[in-house]
Amino acid sequence: MPAASKKSIVLSLRNVYETLAISWPTVLEAAVRGTTKEACDARLDSWARKVVKHAKMQIEVIGREHLATGTTYLVMSNHQSHYDIPVLFYVMGPNIRMIAKTELFKLPVFGGAIREAGFIEIDRSNRSRAIESLAVARRKIAAGTHVWIAPEGTRSKTGALLPFKKGGFALALEMGAPVLPIAIQGTRDALPAKGARSVAGAKVRVHIFPPIDARTYAPEGASPAVLKQGRERLMVEVRKTLEGGLA
Repeated sequence: MPAASKKSIVLSLRNVYETLAISWPTVLEAAVRGTTKEACDARLDSWARKVVKHAKMQIEVIGREHLATGTTYLVMSNHQSHYDIPVLFYVMGPNIRMIAKTELFKLPVFGGAIREAGFIEIDRSNRSRAIESLAVARRKIAAGTHVWIAPEGTRSKTGALLPFKKGGFALALEMGAPVLPIAIQGTRDALPAKGARSVAGAKVRVHIFPPIDARTYAPEGASPAVLKQGRERLMVEVRKTLEGGLA
């Protein structure tokens, strides 16, 4: 882990600036003439590269061969740090949108920007709205955009996996979408959960595992009981995979 003496609020603020620097144009463009996915992709790609560069992250990618060209994935990763987001965009490219908690969409400027960029808002306290959010995610995957969800639902303070939420697994079974498990290690050395000061030079390992075919866990048209059993087995499989990548 980088030395504690290198913790820097300046580095954190610099990357907050980079985030706002792509948020303002997105909001303004959307208000004036409407934005496009291509424009948002370009900004997200530039943002991820700048954040990683500022933080001087040393990123090792294992299993890149599991990213098949022309295949759209439901990406599931662990969540240790705010830096998980730029790291995944940096590794996978900008054709990905995340399912994010509703509180983020209420933030000034940033909330409007991620909404216009196509990020998916989920309110887990409202079941009907949560179901609508999963329907949005389903349409994005069908249109060829990867959707990323952190099944823990929040950042882990210790790095150990938290209990999983069920929604993403229900979506995977409903769509028969391939689940791409990705284990991210080291981002909490750059900025832990609830931390404010970043540390430059963190060594980050991104382990991309072979896709899991959700269709093998429940056949099309399966009964609710079979779907529930399949969902539970898929959750166990993804958890076991991610734990292996974090060992």
